[in-house]
Amino acid sequence: MDNKQIESERTNASGGDSLGRKNVRFFSHSTQLFKHHIPTEFILLGLIESIALMVSFYIGVELRLGDLLYSDNYLATYSHSSIVFSLVMIISLIAFGAYQRQSRKSPTILAVRIAGSFALGLVILSATYYVAPMFFLGRGALALAVLVGFVNIMGIRLIFAKITQTYDLRQRVLVLGAGNTAGLVKKEMEAGNLDGLNIITCMPMPDDLGDSRGISMANTPGALVKFVAEKNIDVIVLAMDDRRKGLPTHELLDCKMGGVLVVDLLTFFERYTNKVRLDIMQPSWLFLSEGFMVNNFRNTWKRLFDIACVLLLTPFVTPLIVLSTLAILIESRGRGHVFYSQRRVGENGREFSIYKFRSMVVDAERDGVARWADKGDSRITRVGAVLRKFRFDEIPQLYNILKGDMSFVGPRPERPEFVERLSVVIPYYNERHRVKPGLSGWAQINYSYGASHEDGLEKLQYDLYYVKNYSILLDVLVLLQTIEVVLLGRGSR
Repeated sequence: MDNKQIESERTNASGGDSLGRKNVRFFSHSTQLFKHHIPTEFILLGLIESIALMVSFYIGVELRLGDLLYSDNYLATYSHSSIVFSLVMIISLIAFGAYQRQSRKSPTILAVRIAGSFALGLVILSATYYVAPMFFLGRGALALAVLVGFVNIMGIRLIFAKITQTYDLRQRVLVLGAGNTAGLVKKEMEAGNLDGLNIITCMPMPDDLGDSRGISMANTPGALVKFVAEKNIDVIVLAMDDRRKGLPTHELLDCKMGGVLVVDLLTFFERYTNKVRLDIMQPSWLFLSEGFMVNNFRNTWKRLFDIACVLLLTPFVTPLIVLSTLAILIESRGRGHVFYSQRRVGENGREFSIYKFRSMVVDAERDGVARWADKGDSRITRVGAVLRKFRFDEIPQLYNILKGDMSFVGPRPERPEFVERLSVVIPYYNERHRVKPGLSGWAQINYSYGASHEDGLEKLQYDLYYVKNYSILLDVLVLLQTIEVVLLGRGSR
């Protein structure tokens, strides 16, 4: 059969422009903002809930004050206050992970997250009213607005959950390959890391290792395009064990031109698990893919952002500094230092001294051997345990940020001894030093405390995602979600 016959059969089998008329499902796609992919469903949900919160604000005012609904300037009088109320509550919802896929697994978990976010919102609003009294709202009206807002948001979320269960708005994914490589997708599914996706099937390909399901349908001209159209596939993942053999190039091009996203396995994992998988990464991917761009403009705005955050937080953390200092002095009866410094590895491998509140006994490493803190570490003092649980021991690092040794967001700086060990056993470990280390980081909000080489590998995958894609949006997301980590004491030791 010559190429013309194959092309003719391929076109006939695919139905000509069948993919061109494919029913594109709006909710099934993600929106890329500053290189970070956000599910479109959550963007739409955020907009709907922003409006609902503004409406809740007006209802609360009306219930408390009454007879304002029919006044001429009712909406104008409270317009700015309602916007501030809505904005603060949306920020609080983001901080408590209410716009993450795991937040919709259980109505109980969802209710707790929303209640916690509204409690945080009340604290932020109180501070806002103190700084900017023009937005002030009485306690009774504010309490009613919060209560109505909670009911409205819960109602919207329950309706949203019902819609997603009924119509399955998840992206529909076809994995091209059914061998060992494609098995990595199955492992991520079993681990719950791909819950936001609907993996339709794994289509076997020639020379897939460990697969015995026979001849691939992708070898039949037009069959792949037809399958994609019939199953309404949104994403095709290339996960063959040997991509050099039997790759249906023309079929994939037809799918791509029809609006289907075609990605390699590493990019797929990066986009949907928010980390860079080192076990399947080719060195060329690092410099051929988008990202890993550092320039003076980004460094400048990041530095200004860090200084502004330090100045903004200083009045709020000053009482914590005083209380922590007194607690350490009382427990140690005035013996030992309140602060301690430790050498860490920073940007471009440069070492610097990091500052913390002392949370361990004096001479915790008297033998001179550097070691990670274990769970229930006997070296940690009673006050130190509290400081570590809520990350108060990290507050002195604001000085490191002001000096320029660190940033608010970035990979956590490690000790030179650990860096030397990990860089030997973990490939690309030193790439995390391309940017300034951070007080918080993408790995910290996505992974628990690391105390082994295996933990170091897992955290590095998140760190590389940040180094590759970092932006002002990603920094803001990390800072907001760090609030939940601090308040709930997640991942501390």
